[in-house]
Amino acid sequence: MSRSHIELAIGTECAAFDTMTGALSVEGFEGFWEDGKILRAYVGDDRWNPDRLDVLREKLTRIARDLSLPPPSLTLTVVQERNWNRSWEETIRPIRVTDRIVIAPTWHPFTAGPGDIVLTIDPKMSFGTGYHETTRLMLGLLERHLTAGARLLDAGTGTGVIAIAALKLGAAAAIGFDIDEWSFTNAAENGALNGVSGLFTVRQGNLSAVRETGFDMIAANIQKNVIEEMLPGLVSRLAPAGTILVSGLLTGDRDSMVATLTREGLTLADERREGEWIAFAAKLS
Repeated sequence: MSRSHIELAIGTECAAFDTMTGALSVEGFEGFWEDGKILRAYVGDDRWNPDRLDVLREKLTRIARDLSLPPPSLTLTVVQERNWNRSWEETIRPIRVTDRIVIAPTWHPFTAGPGDIVLTIDPKMSFGTGYHETTRLMLGLLERHLTAGARLLDAGTGTGVIAIAALKLGAAAAIGFDIDEWSFTNAAENGALNGVSGLFTVRQGNLSAVRETGFDMIAANIQKNVIEEMLPGLVSRLAPAGTILVSGLLTGDRDSMVATLTREGLTLADERREGEWIAFAAKLS
């Protein structure tokens, strides 16, 4: 059965797109399409409550005002998954996310240069295309801190891009889990596209779907409140001296998230910023 999505079309100046995309990502919107001076944002109808519209209007109007722009116009439309996919796919091109890592969909092949690691990711409905700062921040930390032969747990795997990148960077095995059915399917498909299916296990569900422990690295590119709720369980699955990578955080979340990591026995080892987003690497003390 086709899954419906809500399209929020925001009429504004292009200068506001990045900030508005960040704000809407925090609110659970899953994909974005820049269409001239219209930013189209998508969220599953099962996650949408009409009462949220006034709150979003106020938030987006405040962003526009801070940028000295007029209030944006907002239009809601219900779209079917097939049409949404087709429109979104037209906007996805190969993107270099670090000096070595390139993410490319199958419909736009990329010719790798010396030292390039190409991740073939067909995103469908899943988050993790490389177009969002949080994914790029996570991949940068992964590239810097992953050790060869590591076992990785990818919380909220989405397209599977983090786990797949880890395996291509030398990890021995990866488990990814996600509560969304389409992410479960998409991550497995992307694992096959990249030839790592034998090393990449994907599970549908929350953290309880993972009983294994002793992971050398755990990655969580999710919203702040979800990370905070899940963190004790993630730490319990971490190997001694293991590393946790967290992304999906706004720069204003820095102090509270560092305090949360510290309470769980983690020591901040690294942080990266891009725009209004921040990500951390923390090690088990």
